[in-house]
Amino acid sequence: MPAVTVENPLTLPRVAAPAGEKEARAVLAVTTAPSGFEGEGFPVRRAFMGIDYRYLDPFIMMDQMGEVEYQPGEPKGTPWHPHRGFETVTYLIDGTFVHQDSHGGGGVINGGDTQWMTAGSGLLHIEAPPEALVVSGGLFHGLQLWVNLPRADKMIPPKYQDIGGDRLKLLASEDGGALLRLIAGELDGHRGPGSTHTPITMIHASIGPGAELTLPWRADFNALAYGLAGRGTAGPAGSDSPFRTGQAVVFGHGETLTIRADESQESRSPNFEVVLLGGAPIREPMMQYGPFVMNNRAELAQAFEDFQAGRLGTIPAGG
Repeated sequence: MPAVTVENPLTLPRVAAPAGEKEARAVLAVTTAPSGFEGEGFPVRRAFMGIDYRYLDPFIMMDQMGEVEYQPGEPKGTPWHPHRGFETVTYLIDGTFVHQDSHGGGGVINGGDTQWMTAGSGLLHIEAPPEALVVSGGLFHGLQLWVNLPRADKMIPPKYQDIGGDRLKLLASEDGGALLRLIAGELDGHRGPGSTHTPITMIHASIGPGAELTLPWRADFNALAYGLAGRGTAGPAGSDSPFRTGQAVVFGHGETLTIRADESQESRSPNFEVVLLGGAPIREPMMQYGPFVMNNRAELAQAFEDFQAGRLGTIPAGG
Protein backbone atom coordinates (compact mmCIF):
# COMPACT_ATOMS: atom_id res chain seq x y z
CA MET A 1 0.00 0.00 0.00
CA PRO A 2 -0.48 2.33 -1.74
CA ALA A 3 -0.33 1.63 -5.46
CA VAL A 4 0.31 5.19 -6.67
CA THR A 5 3.15 7.01 -4.94
CA VAL A 6 6.26 9.12 -5.47
CA GLU A 7 9.68 8.91 -3.86
CA ASN A 8 9.83 12.61 -2.99
CA PRO A 9 6.52 14.45 -2.41
CA LEU A 10 8.46 17.74 -2.43
CA THR A 11 8.60 17.46 -6.24
CA LEU A 12 4.79 17.76 -6.41
CA PRO A 13 2.56 20.83 -6.43
CA ARG A 14 1.91 21.97 -2.83
CA VAL A 15 -1.39 22.56 -1.09
CA ALA A 16 -0.92 25.78 0.84
CA ALA A 17 -1.83 25.79 4.51
CA PRO A 18 -5.00 27.87 5.03
CA ALA A 19 -4.14 31.51 5.68
CA GLY A 20 -5.85 33.92 8.05
CA GLU A 21 -8.45 33.19 10.69
CA LYS A 22 -10.31 30.09 9.51
CA GLU A 23 -12.75 28.06 11.56
CA ALA A 24 -11.25 24.64 12.28
CA ARG A 25 -13.56 21.63 12.10
CA ALA A 26 -13.95 19.92 15.45
CA VAL A 27 -14.46 16.16 15.74
CA LEU A 28 -18.07 15.23 16.49
CA ALA A 29 -17.60 11.46 16.68
CA VAL A 30 -15.20 8.59 16.07
CA THR A 31 -16.79 5.24 15.16
CA THR A 32 -15.33 1.77 14.66
CA ALA A 33 -16.31 -0.11 11.50
CA PRO A 34 -17.74 -3.59 12.09
CA SER A 35 -16.37 -6.42 9.97
CA GLY A 36 -18.46 -8.61 7.72
CA PHE A 37 -18.56 -10.36 4.38
CA GLU A 38 -19.91 -9.24 1.00
CA GLY A 39 -20.74 -10.95 -2.27
CA GLU A 40 -19.38 -14.48 -2.44
CA GLY A 41 -17.59 -14.06 0.86
CA PHE A 42 -14.86 -11.42 0.63
CA PRO A 43 -14.14 -9.59 3.92
CA VAL A 44 -15.20 -5.97 4.35
CA ARG A 45 -15.30 -3.30 7.02
CA ARG A 46 -18.52 -1.22 7.00
CA ALA A 47 -16.77 2.12 7.32
CA PHE A 48 -19.77 4.33 8.09
CA MET A 49 -21.95 1.92 10.05
CA GLY A 50 -23.67 3.70 12.95
CA ILE A 51 -23.15 7.24 11.61
CA ASP A 52 -26.33 9.30 11.29
CA TYR A 53 -27.19 9.94 7.63
CA ARG A 54 -27.38 13.69 8.20
CA TYR A 55 -23.58 13.62 8.64
CA LEU A 56 -23.04 11.34 5.63
CA ASP A 57 -25.27 12.99 2.99
CA PRO A 58 -24.56 12.75 0.00
CA PHE A 59 -22.62 9.55 0.85
CA ILE A 60 -24.62 6.43 1.61
CA MET A 61 -22.05 3.85 2.69
CA MET A 62 -18.44 2.81 2.20
CA ASP A 63 -16.85 -0.64 2.43
CA GLN A 64 -13.16 -1.24 2.97
CA MET A 65 -12.58 -4.42 0.95
CA GLY A 66 -9.78 -6.38 2.59
CA GLU A 67 -6.91 -5.82 3.23
CA VAL A 68 -6.57 -9.59 2.72
CA GLU A 69 -3.81 -11.90 1.49
CA TYR A 70 -5.60 -14.59 -0.52
CA GLN A 71 -4.21 -18.09 -0.92
CA PRO A 72 -4.53 -19.77 -4.35
CA GLY A 73 -8.20 -20.50 -5.08
CA GLU A 74 -9.50 -18.11 -2.42
CA PRO A 75 -10.17 -14.78 -4.21
CA LYS A 76 -13.89 -13.96 -4.35
CA GLY A 77 -16.17 -11.37 -5.91
CA THR A 78 -19.90 -10.69 -6.17
CA PRO A 79 -22.57 -12.48 -8.21
CA TRP A 80 -24.72 -10.57 -10.71
CA HIS A 81 -26.80 -7.97 -8.82
CA PRO A 82 -28.87 -4.86 -9.64
CA HIS A 83 -28.34 -1.17 -8.82
CA ARG A 84 -30.53 1.92 -9.23
CA GLY A 85 -30.51 5.51 -8.01
CA PHE A 86 -26.89 6.20 -7.03
CA GLU A 87 -23.20 5.94 -8.03
CA THR A 88 -20.56 3.43 -6.96
CA VAL A 89 -16.93 4.51 -6.69
CA THR A 90 -14.50 1.56 -6.55
CA TYR A 91 -10.95 2.57 -5.63
CA LEU A 92 -8.46 -0.28 -5.74
CA ILE A 93 -5.23 -0.05 -3.76
CA ASP A 94 -3.85 -3.57 -4.25
CA GLY A 95 -4.94 -6.39 -6.56
CA THR A 96 -7.19 -6.59 -9.62
CA PHE A 97 -10.97 -6.61 -10.11
CA VAL A 98 -13.07 -7.13 -13.25
CA HIS A 99 -16.38 -5.27 -13.67
CA GLN A 100 -19.12 -6.12 -16.16
CA ASP A 101 -22.70 -4.90 -16.55
CA SER A 102 -25.84 -5.66 -18.54
CA HIS A 103 -25.32 -2.56 -20.73
CA GLY A 104 -21.95 -3.75 -22.02
CA GLY A 105 -19.94 -1.51 -19.70
CA GLY A 106 -17.19 -2.36 -17.26
CA GLY A 107 -13.54 -3.25 -17.49
CA VAL A 108 -10.49 -4.17 -15.43
CA ILE A 109 -9.27 -2.08 -12.51
CA ASN A 110 -5.80 -2.55 -11.03
CA GLY A 111 -4.02 -1.11 -8.01
CA GLY A 112 -4.33 2.68 -8.06
CA ASP A 113 -7.31 2.71 -10.46
CA THR A 114 -10.83 3.98 -9.80
CA GLN A 115 -14.00 2.92 -11.55
CA TRP A 116 -16.94 5.28 -11.19
CA MET A 117 -20.26 3.71 -12.12
CA THR A 118 -23.41 5.80 -12.36
CA ALA A 119 -26.19 3.24 -11.94
CA GLY A 120 -28.91 5.83 -12.61
CA SER A 121 -32.06 4.19 -13.97
CA GLY A 122 -30.64 0.75 -13.32
CA LEU A 123 -28.49 -2.13 -14.53
CA LEU A 124 -27.19 -5.54 -13.56
CA HIS A 125 -23.59 -5.66 -12.45
CA ILE A 126 -20.88 -8.14 -11.43
CA GLU A 127 -17.46 -7.71 -9.83
CA ALA A 128 -15.00 -10.59 -9.75
CA PRO A 129 -11.27 -11.28 -9.50
CA PRO A 130 -9.65 -12.32 -12.79
CA GLU A 131 -8.91 -16.00 -13.27
CA ALA A 132 -5.16 -15.41 -12.89
CA LEU A 133 -5.65 -13.94 -9.39
CA VAL A 134 -7.93 -16.82 -8.41
CA VAL A 135 -5.22 -19.28 -9.46
CA SER A 136 -2.28 -17.47 -7.89
CA GLY A 137 -3.84 -15.77 -4.87
CA GLY A 138 -2.35 -12.47 -3.69
CA LEU A 139 -3.01 -9.22 -1.88
CA PHE A 140 -6.39 -7.53 -2.35
CA HIS A 141 -7.39 -4.17 -0.85
CA GLY A 142 -9.73 -1.40 -1.92
CA LEU A 143 -12.75 0.74 -1.19
CA GLN A 144 -16.26 0.97 -2.57
CA LEU A 145 -18.11 4.20 -1.87
CA TRP A 146 -21.78 4.80 -2.65
CA VAL A 147 -22.72 8.38 -3.60
CA ASN A 148 -26.37 9.34 -3.74
CA LEU A 149 -27.95 10.94 -6.81
CA PRO A 150 -30.40 13.81 -6.41
CA ARG A 151 -34.03 13.13 -7.27
CA ALA A 152 -33.68 14.82 -10.67
CA ASP A 153 -30.83 12.47 -11.69
CA LYS A 154 -31.92 9.14 -10.24
CA MET A 155 -33.25 7.84 -13.57
CA ILE A 156 -30.50 9.07 -15.90
CA PRO A 157 -28.90 6.48 -18.23
CA PRO A 158 -26.11 4.39 -16.67
CA LYS A 159 -22.50 5.32 -17.50
CA TYR A 160 -18.88 4.68 -16.44
CA GLN A 161 -15.81 6.71 -15.72
CA ASP A 162 -12.60 4.65 -15.83
CA ILE A 163 -9.91 6.56 -13.95
CA GLY A 164 -6.44 5.05 -14.25
CA GLY A 165 -4.03 5.59 -11.39
CA ASP A 166 -1.86 7.69 -13.69
CA ARG A 167 -4.70 10.22 -13.93
CA LEU A 168 -4.94 10.94 -10.20
CA LYS A 169 -3.88 14.45 -9.25
CA LEU A 170 -0.85 14.01 -6.97
CA LEU A 171 -0.19 16.81 -4.49
CA ALA A 172 1.91 17.40 -1.38
CA SER A 173 1.15 19.18 1.85
CA GLU A 174 2.92 22.49 2.31
CA ASP A 175 5.87 20.95 4.18
CA GLY A 176 5.96 17.75 2.09
CA GLY A 177 4.99 15.57 5.07
CA ALA A 178 1.91 14.17 3.32
CA LEU A 179 1.20 12.84 -0.17
CA LEU A 180 -2.33 13.53 -1.43
CA ARG A 181 -4.07 11.62 -4.20
CA LEU A 182 -6.98 13.78 -5.35
CA ILE A 183 -9.49 11.38 -6.91
CA ALA A 184 -12.44 13.75 -7.27
CA GLY A 185 -13.33 17.33 -6.52
CA GLU A 186 -11.26 20.46 -5.99
CA LEU A 187 -8.55 21.26 -3.45
CA ASP A 188 -6.71 24.58 -3.28
CA GLY A 189 -7.25 25.20 -7.00
CA HIS A 190 -6.35 21.65 -8.07
CA ARG A 191 -8.98 19.32 -9.52
CA GLY A 192 -9.23 15.54 -9.50
CA PRO A 193 -10.30 13.51 -12.56
CA GLY A 194 -13.55 12.07 -11.16
CA SER A 195 -16.83 13.91 -11.72
CA THR A 196 -20.17 13.37 -10.04
CA HIS A 197 -23.67 14.78 -10.22
CA THR A 198 -23.33 15.83 -6.59
CA PRO A 199 -20.25 17.98 -5.77
CA ILE A 200 -17.80 15.96 -3.64
CA THR A 201 -14.12 15.78 -2.74
CA MET A 202 -12.34 12.41 -2.36
CA ILE A 203 -8.68 12.20 -1.28
CA HIS A 204 -6.37 9.34 -0.30
CA ALA A 205 -3.67 10.83 1.96
CA SER A 206 -0.41 9.22 3.10
CA ILE A 207 0.77 11.17 6.15
CA GLY A 208 4.33 10.60 7.33
CA PRO A 209 5.06 9.71 10.97
CA GLY A 210 4.69 12.79 13.16
CA ALA A 211 3.44 14.96 10.30
CA GLU A 212 0.40 17.24 10.45
CA LEU A 213 -1.92 17.84 7.51
CA THR A 214 -4.23 20.86 7.53
CA LEU A 215 -6.34 21.40 4.43
CA PRO A 216 -8.81 24.06 3.32
CA TRP A 217 -12.31 22.57 3.23
CA ARG A 218 -15.45 24.00 1.69
CA ALA A 219 -17.72 25.31 4.42
CA ASP A 220 -20.83 24.03 2.61
CA PHE A 221 -19.44 20.45 2.50
CA ASN A 222 -19.60 17.84 5.22
CA ALA A 223 -16.30 16.20 6.21
CA LEU A 224 -15.37 12.59 7.00
CA ALA A 225 -12.09 10.72 7.47
CA TYR A 226 -11.45 6.98 7.52
CA GLY A 227 -8.28 5.20 8.63
CA LEU A 228 -7.02 2.67 6.09
CA ALA A 229 -3.79 1.86 7.94
CA GLY A 230 -1.89 3.26 10.88
CA ARG A 231 -2.91 5.66 13.61
CA GLY A 232 -3.09 9.34 14.42
CA THR A 233 -5.46 12.08 15.53
CA ALA A 234 -8.07 14.36 13.97
CA GLY A 235 -9.20 17.87 14.85
CA PRO A 236 -7.66 21.10 16.12
CA ALA A 237 -4.64 20.92 18.43
CA GLY A 238 -5.65 20.60 22.04
CA SER A 239 -9.04 19.07 21.28
CA ASP A 240 -8.00 16.39 18.80
CA SER A 241 -9.30 12.82 18.90
CA PRO A 242 -7.31 9.62 18.26
CA PHE A 243 -8.34 7.27 15.46
CA ARG A 244 -6.75 4.34 13.66
CA THR A 245 -7.25 1.65 11.02
CA GLY A 246 -10.94 0.81 10.63
CA GLN A 247 -12.24 3.93 12.36
CA ALA A 248 -14.21 6.83 10.86
CA VAL A 249 -14.17 10.46 11.97
CA VAL A 250 -17.16 12.80 11.65
CA PHE A 251 -16.19 16.48 11.59
CA GLY A 252 -18.38 19.45 12.44
CA HIS A 253 -18.69 22.74 10.59
CA GLY A 254 -15.68 24.82 9.57
CA GLU A 255 -13.27 25.84 6.84
CA THR A 256 -10.21 23.71 7.63
CA LEU A 257 -9.60 20.05 8.44
CA THR A 258 -6.60 18.67 10.36
CA ILE A 259 -5.15 15.13 10.59
CA ARG A 260 -1.94 14.20 12.43
CA ALA A 261 0.04 10.97 12.20
CA ASP A 262 1.51 9.44 15.33
CA GLU A 263 5.30 9.32 15.54
CA SER A 264 5.14 5.51 15.61
CA GLN A 265 3.25 3.63 12.89
CA GLU A 266 2.55 -0.02 12.06
CA SER A 267 5.36 -2.11 10.59
CA ARG A 268 3.19 -3.03 7.58
CA SER A 269 2.51 0.60 6.71
CA PRO A 270 5.12 3.32 7.30
CA ASN A 271 2.54 6.13 6.95
CA PHE A 272 -0.90 6.94 8.31
CA GLU A 273 -3.17 6.12 5.36
CA VAL A 274 -6.44 8.08 5.43
CA VAL A 275 -9.36 8.65 3.06
CA LEU A 276 -10.89 12.13 3.28
CA LEU A 277 -14.40 12.75 1.98
CA GLY A 278 -16.62 15.80 1.71
CA GLY A 279 -19.74 16.62 -0.23
CA ALA A 280 -22.62 19.03 -0.64
CA PRO A 281 -25.63 17.50 1.16
CA ILE A 282 -28.53 16.75 -1.16
CA ARG A 283 -31.06 17.22 1.68
CA GLU A 284 -33.73 15.03 0.13
CA PRO A 285 -35.40 11.97 1.65
CA MET A 286 -33.21 8.89 1.14
CA MET A 287 -34.50 5.33 1.34
CA GLN A 288 -32.35 2.28 0.69
CA TYR A 289 -33.36 -1.31 0.12
CA GLY A 290 -30.32 -3.43 -0.63
CA PRO A 291 -28.92 -2.30 -4.01
CA PHE A 292 -31.62 0.35 -4.61
CA VAL A 293 -31.42 3.93 -3.29
CA MET A 294 -34.49 6.07 -3.94
CA ASN A 295 -36.52 8.84 -2.29
CA ASN A 296 -39.55 6.91 -1.04
CA ARG A 297 -41.00 3.43 -0.55
CA ALA A 298 -43.05 3.55 -3.74
CA GLU A 299 -39.91 4.16 -5.81
CA LEU A 300 -38.14 1.30 -4.03
CA ALA A 301 -41.07 -1.00 -4.75
CA GLN A 302 -40.99 0.06 -8.41
CA ALA A 303 -37.24 -0.62 -8.60
CA PHE A 304 -37.73 -4.12 -7.19
CA GLU A 305 -40.63 -4.77 -9.56
CA ASP A 306 -38.57 -3.55 -12.53
CA PHE A 307 -35.72 -5.83 -11.51
CA GLN A 308 -37.97 -8.87 -11.21
CA ALA A 309 -39.54 -8.08 -14.59
CA GLY A 310 -36.13 -7.90 -16.28
CA ARG A 311 -36.34 -4.15 -17.02
CA LEU A 312 -32.89 -3.47 -15.51
CA GLY A 313 -31.25 -5.63 -18.17
CA THR A 314 -30.30 -9.24 -18.69
CA ILE A 315 -27.10 -11.12 -17.93
CA PRO A 316 -24.99 -11.26 -21.11
CA ALA A 317 -24.33 -14.64 -22.70
CA GLY A 318 -21.41 -16.25 -20.95
CA GLY A 319 -21.79 -13.89 -17.98
